[in-house]
Amino acid sequence: MMETPLPDAVRERSIFERLDLLVGADAASALGRTRVIIFGVGGVGGWCAESLVRSGVGHLTLVDSDRVCASNVNRQVVATTETVGQVKVLAMKERLSAINPDAEIEAEERFYSAETCASFGLDGYDYVIDAIDSLREKAHLINAVTRLERPVLFSSMGAARKMDPFRIRKSEFWKVSGDGLARALRTRFRKTGEFPAKKFTCVWSDESLPNAGAAVDGEVRANGTIAHVTAVFGFALASLVVGDACR
Repeated sequence: MMETPLPDAVRERSIFERLDLLVGADAASALGRTRVIIFGVGGVGGWCAESLVRSGVGHLTLVDSDRVCASNVNRQVVATTETVGQVKVLAMKERLSAINPDAEIEAEERFYSAETCASFGLDGYDYVIDAIDSLREKAHLINAVTRLERPVLFSSMGAARKMDPFRIRKSEFWKVSGDGLARALRTRFRKTGEFPAKKFTCVWSDESLPNAGAAVDGEVRANGTIAHVTAVFGFALASLVVGDACR
């Protein structure tokens, strides 16, 4: 005997009843109206996306040009031996839609750059999550978003070469210390003379383990990473969105 599908309202109330108990119906409704765009859905951004959808965020845009590869499996929520080779944002969209079929999930299989920035319509979002690894594009995104009245920017600093999730914290960008990516960003801002137009909050850790990278001809090409650290980075970013949206 086939079961009759539950109406949307019943299904939504069922999957989010614990959220309603925690934050209240008004805040849960606000989360349902919240629009978030995530740049980078790898070790940090993927866990952030998962947490946001499970927290009732109603619209999520995922931006990433990569495919799932075998080296992603140890730390990325969408990466399994069955998804290797798949387009990352499409695999992530499928997973998130299975969590909440009523959420609006947009998958953008492309690369953020100075040339593509305008096409994302950043001022149409409430929040931007920066989980970009590449320095030039990360710096450009930060400068672009902080020049807009809307949205709010939350940015991830480096999650590689770290093992201790209890050293992960949040602070305003210029107060981050001991993080190599933040240091490189500050150097770039000073070199180019282009600085963020306003303050923004980062998730970061001052831990940096030695001998945790693979080098080719003296240049580090890959850094060691682990799921419990990248996940906490992602969950912390999600918590910033949820906390702000529920105020």
